[in-house]
Amino acid sequence: MFLAASIAGLFISLVSAQAGEAVEGTAKADKLEQCVEPTPVMRRNHFEFIKHQRDLTVYEGIRGSKYSLAGCVDCHARKDAAGKAVPVNAEGQFCDGCHDYAAVSLKCFECHRTVPGEK
Repeated sequence: MFLAASIAGLFISLVSAQAGEAVEGTAKADKLEQCVEPTPVMRRNHFEFIKHQRDLTVYEGIRGSKYSLAGCVDCHARKDAAGKAVPVNAEGQFCDGCHDYAAVSLKCFECHRTVPGEK
């Protein structure tokens, strides 16, 4: 009985992973001790950093700071079992999970990329 349950569980997890679910440990951020700032600072202030960077980019043409939204996506997007990037705002992913918990509407990705750009 235990063996059958184990095989069924393994089969389900393989099918799920192949269906495009993100694989734990595949994001660059999964291998880092902290983000561009300590985790408590990022949890509390990341939207302020992003808004400030938005203003610098839109009004002054300054791109590429450590608080860029593209940098967040590049670091936090995980890959599925096939090696394809899973959108950071997909259900259960990095941005979606925290924003659901905080009951905050996520509008960034109505315009911005949800997966890393091509290099």
